[in-house]
Formats: sequence, structure tokens, C-alpha cells
Amino acid sequence: MAKATETRTATTAKAATKRTRSAAETEKIRVALTERRDELQQEYDQSLSEISDLQRERLADSAGDDQADTGTKTFEREQEITLANNLLERITQVERAIDRLGEGNYGWCERCGNPIPVERLAAFPSATLCVSCKQLEERR
Repeated sequence: MAKATETRTATTAKAATKRTRSAAETEKIRVALTERRDELQQEYDQSLSEISDLQRERLADSAGDDQADTGTKTFEREQEITLANNLLERITQVERAIDRLGEGNYGWCERCGNPIPVERLAAFPSATLCVSCKQLEERR
């Protein structure tokens, strides 16, 4: 029993030392994530503004619409709202990545605890799973 506890403690200590990164690296990542969040927020705000403008135009220009026109406008509105919701989800993911960075968990898989490859983080900075765990999740 003592042996298993010692091994677990040693593994945890080793993982903790691996998870440290310099303050400069952390700040560089934080700046990149913050810039990305701000870009997405600006895009989201612009999207909401466009949706409002289009809605006003549709209301003003709806005289004489038949069912097909109404259906088309509804479909387009739903697509625009879906795109805005996707932007909001991406903002949430980036904010979560910033929180994980502050906690010292950024760049580590939430499921298995292994490091997420730098290439994956470069392509998808808010990744929370390593490639193997993400593949398992997508198969389900």
C-alpha cells in the first residue's frame, strides 16, 4: 500500500514539474488567447448588429410576401442566429482556455493528463483534449 501511494505521489510531482512554463511563455499565450477572444467578440458584436439591421429591413419589406418568401426569410434568420451562436461558443472556449492557463492546466489533456501537442494548440488554441482522446470522443 505504501508503495502505491509513493508511486502516485512521485508521478503527481513529476507531472507538476512538467506543467510549469516560464512567465514569458505564459504571458505570450495569454496575449494570443486574449487577442483571439477580442477578435471573436468583435465579430460576434458585428454579427448581432447585422442581424438586427436585417430584421428591421425584413419587417419593413414584408408587404406582399407569400409563404415561400416568409419561409426563406425565416430560414435565413435562423442561419444567421446559428452563426452568431457558434461565435459565442468559440468565445466561451477561448475564455475557458484563458482560465485554464491561469490555473496552470493549459496545454494538458483534461481526460488523460498528457500534454496536448504544440501543433494541435497552434491550430486550435482552445483545445482541451489531446488528439487520441479527441478521436475517442468523436467515435462515440
